[in-house]
Amino acid sequence: MNPVTSADESPLSGVDLRALPKISLHDHLDGGVRPATIIELGEANGVDVPVSDPDGLADWFYTQCNAGSLVEYLKTFDLSIAVMQTEEGLVRIAREFVQDLAADGVIYGEVRWAPEQHLTRGLSLDAVVEAVQEGIELGIKDAAHAGSDIQIGQLVTAMRHADRGLEIAELAVRHRERGVVGFDIAGAEAGFPASKQRLAFDYLAAELFPVTVHAGEADGIESIRSALLDGRALRLGHGVRIAEDIFIERDDAESLYATLGPVAEWVRDRKIPLELSPQSNLQTGAIAAWGEELEDHPFDLLYQLDFAVTVNVDNRTMSDTSLTKELALLSEAFDYDLTDLETFQLNAAAATFQPLEIREALADRISEAFDEFLDDDED
Repeated sequence: MNPVTSADESPLSGVDLRALPKISLHDHLDGGVRPATIIELGEANGVDVPVSDPDGLADWFYTQCNAGSLVEYLKTFDLSIAVMQTEEGLVRIAREFVQDLAADGVIYGEVRWAPEQHLTRGLSLDAVVEAVQEGIELGIKDAAHAGSDIQIGQLVTAMRHADRGLEIAELAVRHRERGVVGFDIAGAEAGFPASKQRLAFDYLAAELFPVTVHAGEADGIESIRSALLDGRALRLGHGVRIAEDIFIERDDAESLYATLGPVAEWVRDRKIPLELSPQSNLQTGAIAAWGEELEDHPFDLLYQLDFAVTVNVDNRTMSDTSLTKELALLSEAFDYDLTDLETFQLNAAAATFQPLEIREALADRISEAFDEFLDDDED
């Protein structure tokens, strides 16, 4: 059994979190479209938008997404996806996405999205991937001109309820030398385990192509097990419900101990990264078994038990968030200090779908920057 201790009581104060280097692993392209861009592209493409001013539309998204259900949460994507059906729209949105990441202090990001959802105006699967890559490269140039050095990779996603997994997997591998770094499945989780996309995952394994799987968000341990066994997942998208396989006991001295079930032990011992998204997990009801406030999130329990936790936004627009905001909220909830935040970023750097040399270089950038902040704090 593993002792459960309290978090270090050293809250952050006076630290510019936005300036800290960050890694973004779980960030949906269609979940991070600027409200102003949705309005402009909606007018240009005949898409009805429920609110005509950016601030009002941002509030609409946030309100709609707080239903406590992943299914209801996902319905808001109908609007953002509707304005992402042309080459021009995809290029612009991908470009702005990278600009927003760079402005948030992100030095490496993996942007996930489902090409099969962007074909209603005649574009091919390959064309939409190329359009997004063009926007990414323009955004990287924009960031460089603004003094930011950022790297971006695409995670091509298949919708788990559709029957196109193998086709989308082949698409991802086709573009592995042109910006695509990994594969994902997303969408309504319950009833659609990774095993239903087994052909796709067999193909990806044969091609030695990295995989992350949405699992442990709207379904429990068996979904995570399927992601690991059938999907050969190197990371778990969200994965928060791995906490269902952790059992807390209190001994005679009133000390708390945690016993890990077999799936949790496998994930912990093999350092399979958890792509945790705190605010999104609240909005979708993923942590309803533990409570309704951020302080109830199992994030800290998983961190204390030495799981490879990472911090992510999931959907910036829907959750009205950023990595800076997520880190600030976690720090407030659990009294995390700079050393804790550095650990989260180093976990994420090690989890990127990049060669070892790049992962080590990212870790060095993070450590050097955090050391400077810590030195300044001591002064």
